[in-house]
Amino acid sequence: MGLDPLAGILHYFVPLPVVLPLFTAGVKLALGIRWPRVQQWLSVISLAVVLAIGFVLMLGAHEFGPQAVQVGGWAAPIGITLVADRLSALMVTVSAAITLAVLVYSIGQGMAGKAEVAPLSVYQPTYLILVAGVSNAFLAGDLFNLYVGFEILLTASYVLLTLGGTQARMRAGATYVVVSLVSSVLFLIAIALVFGATGTVNMAQLGERLPELSVELRTTLQIVLLFAFGIKAAVFPLAAWLPDSYPTAPAPVTAVFAGLLTKVGVYAIIRTQTLLFPGDQINALLMWVALATMIMGILGAVAQTDIKRLLSFTLISHIGYMVFGVALGTELGMTGAVFYIAHHITVQTTLFLVTGLIERRGGSTSLDSLGGLGRIAPILAILFFIPAMNLGGIPPLSGFLGKLGLLQAGVEVGTPLAYTLVGTSVLTSLLTLYVIARVWNYAFWRTPSEGMVAEPGTVLEDADTDEPSTAALGPGEAVGPSSRLRDTATAATPVVTSVVLPRSMVGATVGLVAFSIALTVFAGPLISYASEAATELQARTPYIEAVLGGYR
Repeated sequence: MGLDPLAGILHYFVPLPVVLPLFTAGVKLALGIRWPRVQQWLSVISLAVVLAIGFVLMLGAHEFGPQAVQVGGWAAPIGITLVADRLSALMVTVSAAITLAVLVYSIGQGMAGKAEVAPLSVYQPTYLILVAGVSNAFLAGDLFNLYVGFEILLTASYVLLTLGGTQARMRAGATYVVVSLVSSVLFLIAIALVFGATGTVNMAQLGERLPELSVELRTTLQIVLLFAFGIKAAVFPLAAWLPDSYPTAPAPVTAVFAGLLTKVGVYAIIRTQTLLFPGDQINALLMWVALATMIMGILGAVAQTDIKRLLSFTLISHIGYMVFGVALGTELGMTGAVFYIAHHITVQTTLFLVTGLIERRGGSTSLDSLGGLGRIAPILAILFFIPAMNLGGIPPLSGFLGKLGLLQAGVEVGTPLAYTLVGTSVLTSLLTLYVIARVWNYAFWRTPSEGMVAEPGTVLEDADTDEPSTAALGPGEAVGPSSRLRDTATAATPVVTSVVLPRSMVGATVGLVAFSIALTVFAGPLISYASEAATELQARTPYIEAVLGGYR
């Protein structure tokens, strides 16, 4: 009863995750470089409000079903439709949480200041536009608006990926743009084919019209769409671009790209498989894709000695888990996929943020150059250990629960291919633990590398401030190589300045670690929510009725 007043106004909240970041970006562009502190708070408040709206949409979609808004008052299927069902509301909420944390992290790192040569007037508005594009993709009720969301992502992503204008970043940005443009062209061709065959691009209406087509034509349209989405989701063999594109970007950009943007492609695959093309016509093909994605991704990770590239390959392998759940075509499999997406967005983003802290503290992300971080930065060790174990699927963390649900779904299907994927999932999880343990052993446990050890009788200057600190330096004390040594033969007390980690960087990372733990603590309600979302996706009718019910 207490929620009844919300039912009447809930649909007004649906466009806000798109409109609010765009409006804030416009205000910031108008302000230019004036009042930087005010602009930072404006960005943070904007994303905090989007996060709150996401929770409201989750609550409303759970209690009252999918909420649809016809933008501009144009009736579906002619107008632009935005839809918040259980899945899209969950995705908006999780994406708002991690983008808020990454924004706070980037403010601390000085993304808008001297550290990254990225002026406030460029970085934060572009970042907000990226958030708007992500939200638009999740809420889009027609294929063309989904395409628009992807294009917003592409434009903003290229700017963020090339911040600083270094040669490596420009090269990686060029690769990313070319691959994304190929995907976008394929998507646009698919939209044209779908419209030519059905006369509409509204997804609810397509859910009614596509089953009327011949099996051959329907399968062709499905494969073209999935090919375009597969590039964006980085599934094998369409993922070769990712390890070379993401690691060159600044840590916050890499974190939000790796944690979130590939999941937009996975979301599009889920929506395609459930709403547009229900059935099992190509589920076997998707299962083979999931199998290859897991294996090739984790084998690539095993071969890496750089933490960023290693995590990029584990990202690819774990996309295979999500595709596995979708390919099973069952409610239990979809439940596992939805839960695992929420888990992986959070954990993968957290690990890349921690990697940024490691790079700042240790001066490198190469395992050959790191060592002793467990002793010189114990808080950093804890921040890495928790999400790393979560990614590896150690009980009782959310990674274990998500993988267990997917394994149960595979056993329930019981086909030889499903059992093969179950075995591959276990092997991938074990290899994930192996690569994570290797990072832990090299970066945190082993003796500090030569470049990270200072002798007693020296003072270290912080590379950013040139100011010495008063922390005592003992024999063999390890410090970050980004600090600079100076002779202190006359110094009364040996002191050391390690690279200072800004509080907002550490605080944002701690917040995401806490959020990942919350996914474990509240796993029961979240799995229940994911199960109901899966039921809604499989039923299709609630979505179609919410969009077309009043316009037939």
